[in-house]
Amino acid sequence: MAQRCGMILAGGEGTRLRPLTEMIVADGRPKQFCALLGDETLLEQTWRRAESVIEPGRTVTVLTQPHARFFAPLVARTPGRCLVIQPENRGTAPAILYGLSRIVSRAPMGPVAILPSDHYVSDDAVFMSHVEAAFDAVDVRPDLVVLLGIAPEGPETDYGWIEPGDAIPGGRLRRVRRFWEKPASGTARLLLDRGCLWNSFVVVARIPAIWSLIRAAAPELDTAFVSVRATFGTAAEGRAVARLYAGLPAINFSDRVLATHPANLAVLPVTGVAWSDWGQPRRVLATLARLGVEPEWAKRTARMVASA
Repeated sequence: MAQRCGMILAGGEGTRLRPLTEMIVADGRPKQFCALLGDETLLEQTWRRAESVIEPGRTVTVLTQPHARFFAPLVARTPGRCLVIQPENRGTAPAILYGLSRIVSRAPMGPVAILPSDHYVSDDAVFMSHVEAAFDAVDVRPDLVVLLGIAPEGPETDYGWIEPGDAIPGGRLRRVRRFWEKPASGTARLLLDRGCLWNSFVVVARIPAIWSLIRAAAPELDTAFVSVRATFGTAAEGRAVARLYAGLPAINFSDRVLATHPANLAVLPVTGVAWSDWGQPRRVLATLARLGVEPEWAKRTARMVASA
């Protein structure tokens, strides 16, 4: 059985949450480098979750160079082989392909879990048990690309939704019938009634299966990375990748790759855990209210609002 790898996406700008994060830490840092609940940053929480199912040293974290002053203290003891630092943010598709390009030399046929670094999870053990189940599934079916779909708590209009299709024999996996991106409120209520799921953007698959999706949906992106792959791990990598990124458009993995609806996509329903994509201030505040938690930054924010 191939050893599991992980990839944590931590290169985003966090612009939608910026009104809140700038009240917490007034230095413009993206949300993944903020401690919104407890003492750990969202990135540190994601590392801890990943380590529960993936051996230390087998997860790469994809970052962006302009954020170096924010992430440098967090990665001070992280081996360089576990860091992928993009010169610029060009969306999730280049981030994933750059991460895969660095992992493939160590585990060319191995399974990898791709984890965003800006999510709230109420129970790490329960959530990661579903990631482990997805790893088990792609061990048996190496052709599948498995998405974790969250059992919805309401007709959310700001999430992507997954409409499950036919059951895949041998487990809880379902085919992906359709994606619904940020539906209108009426459509969201219909999706909720039909048993559709929130798209967590947590992906588990063998590396060749993900790579084949990218090649099919964005062949020009794959070709662009082929041109610099020989420099990886050498002194020339930084300059070569900087030139590459300077000419890349922003490419979203969900919109450009997953939305093409490849036949080997599957969804694993996640139950028994509360989950939130902390992309909006209202979601963070709603989670804290549900937990009955008021961090010090929330108290400061409330005082600022009251005095405004």
